[in-house]
Amino acid sequence: MTRAAQDRTLVLLRHAKAEQRGWDDDHERDLTGRGRRDATAAGHWLVEHGIGVDEVLCSTSERTQQTTEGVWASGCPETEVHLDRRIYLATPERLLEVIHEADEDADVLMVVGHAPGIPSLAELLCDGEGSVEGHRKMAEGFPTCAVAVMQYSGRWSDLSFGGARLERFHVCRDTMPV
Repeated sequence: MTRAAQDRTLVLLRHAKAEQRGWDDDHERDLTGRGRRDATAAGHWLVEHGIGVDEVLCSTSERTQQTTEGVWASGCPETEVHLDRRIYLATPERLLEVIHEADEDADVLMVVGHAPGIPSLAELLCDGEGSVEGHRKMAEGFPTCAVAVMQYSGRWSDLSFGGARLERFHVCRDTMPV
């Protein structure tokens, strides 16, 4: 199999629940206690489903970085994280530009970002292809700490809208009593 034809996995993760008040700068908002627990639940979910990540493209906001840290705190193996200001509140088109620059050696790429960009990107990339149940759940909403897992064959630089298929959609929530 040639490198260009290799199957790849794209994981789109919306940041976990962030504080809503008391912040003058949206970029600096921290996760809430629930958000930290949910981020850890996201890491557990990835491990449970055998999804190891080769590269992470993460917004520079505090809440996305803390979400990524929570994923690693769960026991999900840490990998190279690239902070990119362009992901902060990005459009689906901008997010796709960032993905095009991903390391071609990364078979599993995770993007940690914000709504509405991450949910819109998931819809545009899959365009109804893949898991019917996953699309149904995603249509019900893409709340904080939701994750869309997609499959794609080709180079990251060639990924286009309609070029992937949705494998799974899950909203990660901590179910442990507080």
